[in-house]
This record gives sequence, structure tokens and C-alpha cells, in this order.
Amino acid sequence: MLEFMPIVLFAVICIVLMFGFPVALSLAGTALLFAGMGLGLQAMGIDANFDGGYLAALPNRLYGIMTNQTLLAVPLFVLMGVLLEKSKVAETLLDAMALLFGAMRGGLGISVTLVGMLMAASTGIVGATVVTMGLMSLPTMLKRGYSTSLATGTICATGTLGQIIPPSIALVLLGDVLSSAYQQAQLDMGIFSPKTVSVGDLFMGALVPGLILVVMYMIYVAVIAWWRPNMAPAADRNELMEELGHTSGLGMLLLKGLVPPVVLIVAVLGSILSGFATPTEASAVGAFGALVLAVAYRQLDMATLKDVLRSTTNVTTMVFLILIGAALFSLVFRAYGGEHMVTELFEGMPGGVVGATIIVMLVIFLLGFILDFIEITFVVVPIVGPILLAMGLDPIWLGIMIAINLQTSFLTPPFGFALFYLRGVAPPSVPTSAIYRGVIPFILMQLGMLLMLTFFPQLATWLPAQFGG
Repeated sequence: MLEFMPIVLFAVICIVLMFGFPVALSLAGTALLFAGMGLGLQAMGIDANFDGGYLAALPNRLYGIMTNQTLLAVPLFVLMGVLLEKSKVAETLLDAMALLFGAMRGGLGISVTLVGMLMAASTGIVGATVVTMGLMSLPTMLKRGYSTSLATGTICATGTLGQIIPPSIALVLLGDVLSSAYQQAQLDMGIFSPKTVSVGDLFMGALVPGLILVVMYMIYVAVIAWWRPNMAPAADRNELMEELGHTSGLGMLLLKGLVPPVVLIVAVLGSILSGFATPTEASAVGAFGALVLAVAYRQLDMATLKDVLRSTTNVTTMVFLILIGAALFSLVFRAYGGEHMVTELFEGMPGGVVGATIIVMLVIFLLGFILDFIEITFVVVPIVGPILLAMGLDPIWLGIMIAINLQTSFLTPPFGFALFYLRGVAPPSVPTSAIYRGVIPFILMQLGMLLMLTFFPQLATWLPAQFGG
């Protein structure tokens, strides 16, 4: 029984989280409980297969987390996204896009997809994007005669783009973990001058798959509007302008609502891709730019600023507390020999690296029903990442596959997080079954993207190779 303690530890963590306890405290508390159990059994002379020396590394781990320059991008990107949301920049952007495309069939759906992409690029948080888009666009789409399932499915799917569209917080965290895993894998293989993979590499790798997904979403909405016009009817531009309360004309609204946020996001992402700035430096520019936009739009007062800083602090604190809990869990898992157990399991698996990759992707997909991307990134990836990378997988390709896999998991009924977020803000007249039906085509598109990456990994690796020389 004691030799299976790593499996028991992982199972107990999942059970505790399913009861709704705080993630960070669940990770740290359960790990400490099992560590105490191992030390207690050893004190009684029972071989618990527990190496307490791993716990001595905890102070260095915590110091490394708090001094990690890459992770400094997290609060700055959160600040940028919250500022754009609270200052109504996103709302003005949606109005501008709705007026631009609304006069064509499916135009509102295409507008929501494009604005969702830009929101995803600015916030990188699935919950924030789905809730914001649901509050802003769902009432308008339903009022204009859109099918309930098409409207809710489009909003949920575009909300999950925050997992893959750079600059994304999910990619920042995943890039940091994969960088450590890649170096550990090379050291395990006897390579003592290891190559590195950066967050910027992951951003570049995600750009092409992310844009392909956006195009697939828009094509789907356009085809539905052409095939069944009653599901996505055209809106009268003058009526829409009157309903949205804009009298300054379409050109002025586009200049005000579309150009500034697009310029900001292009500046942030372009500075990273060109190598002019690191993700951390670019996140500072993005936060400052969002602050300037909020002032220019006259939406920044003391109450709004307090709200923005409070939201940013809450998200940042949550992320770093989970990091600390995950670090403790990882050390206890390794102290029980969990890393060796997983290595032996993968090496003995039929199909070699292909079989191991399929199993890992399936496990991550299922864990996405009960864990957020932060927990999976810092609990699961450090365990399986070094092993898969040592088997020869490309770290950028693996990172993009994990990101899209989680994006699909968050969208899949009945437990997908995005579905819960939209259900929380959707009017009672919208049945849950309509939300579930609406996301199915988008899930199939995302699974298709995973298959495309499987057979054409260059979709993720070509751009980083060009910029990396």
C-alpha cells in the first residue's frame, strides 16, 4: 500500500478540491498531511518510502517563486485586462464591431468572435472574458433574433480563447513551468548545457493555432447564417446605433472604440515577438497603455481605480498562493517517489511516446473538469512535462497542445467552467441545454485543431523557429 502513496496523494487532492475547498490551501494542507504521515511512520520504524530531504528544498522553491521575473508579468497583464474591462473600453469596442458587421447576416456573431479574441488577448482569463461578453453581447444577440444555442455557444467558445491567444496569462504560467521542465529533462539526459524555451517562444507558437481557431469560428457563424438565416439574422444599422446609444456616427465610433485597444495589443504582442521587449517588460507597457486609455475615455475615477487594484490584487494573490501550494505538493509527491513511478509507467506504456502523450492529454482533459488551468499547470505539468520532453517531444508543441486541450475541456459539457460562467450571467429564459448544444460545434473545431497540430506540428513550431533564428 505504501508504495502507491503518490497515487493516493493525487487522488486525495482531487477529492478535496471537488468538495470546494480553496485550491491553494487544499494543495498545501494535503501535502503537509501526507508529509507528516511519512515522517511519523519513519519515526515508528516503518519504511514509508518517504525521503524527508525533499522538504529542505521548500524555502529555496518559495524564494524562487517570489523572485521570478517572468511571473511578474502576471499582475501586470491582469491589471491591463481589468483596466480595459472596467473603463468600458471593451464595451465601446463591441459596439463598434457590432455596428461594423451587424448589417450582414451573422454579423453580430462575427463581432462577438473578434471582440472575444481581443478581450482574450488583453485579459487571458476565461472567466472574466465569458462573463464580460455574456453581459455585454448576449442580450443584444437574443433581442436581434439570434438562435439561443448559437449565441451562447459563440460567447463560451470565444471566452476560452484566453487560453491560447497571446499575450495570455495561461501561456505565461505554462511557459515558465515548461522552461523548468525542459531544462530538467535535458539534465536527466546528461545534457549539461541545456537549451531554453521562453514565454515569448510559447506566445509565437500559439499565434498561428489561435488565429486559425478564430477564423474557424467566424466561418462557422457565417455558414450557419447563410444556411439558416433565421438563426443569425442581419440587424438594421440605424436601429442598432440608436439602441446602443451612439449618435456620433460609425466612423467616429470605430476610431474611438477599435483603434486604441487594437494598437495597444499589437504594441504589446509585437514588442514581444520582435524581441524588443520581454513579456514582463511588455506587460508593464500594456498596463500603462490601458491606464492611459482609461483616462482618455474619462472612465477612471478613484472608485474605479480602487476596484481595478482590488481585482488585480485578488487574482495575483490567488495565483501566487496556488504556486506555493503546488510547490509543496510537488516536493511531497517526489519525496514519495512519485516521479520515478510516473517515469516507469510511461516507459512501460504501449505505443511509446505516442501512447504516453495520448494518456497525458486525456488525463489533463478530464482534470480540466475539476481543476483550473493554474492548478493543472503547476501540479500536473511539472510531473509529466520532464518525462515527455525527455522522450523527445518539442516543448513549444507540447505547451500549445496542453493549452488547446484545456481550452476544449473548459468548454465541454457537463462540467466545463466556461458553461458555468455563462450560466451565471445568462437570463433565466436561456435553458442550460441550449448552452450545451451551442458549444458542441466549437468543441469539434477545437478537437480538429488538436488533430491538425498532431499531424502538422509546424503550425506551432514554425514561427518560433523563424524568430529564434
